[in-house]
Amino acid sequence: MVIVGVPYSIPEMYTMSEIAGGTPYGATTISAPDGSRFASDVELRIAHLQGSHVAKIATKLHG
Repeated sequence: MVIVGVPYSIPEMYTMSEIAGGTPYGATTISAPDGSRFASDVELRIAHLQGSHVAKIATKLHG
């Protein structure tokens, strides 16, 4: 098993302009208890970058 997290090199992980989810272990979102908050653009970007990172590593492992 290989765990592929979010690379520390992506700037979206360190945004200070808004509260956003996202950890080196994986993409996350912070939601409101009533479901009124959806994933922000920053959180979606982190998820997209993690997906790309996983795909690149999977391709290398498949070789």
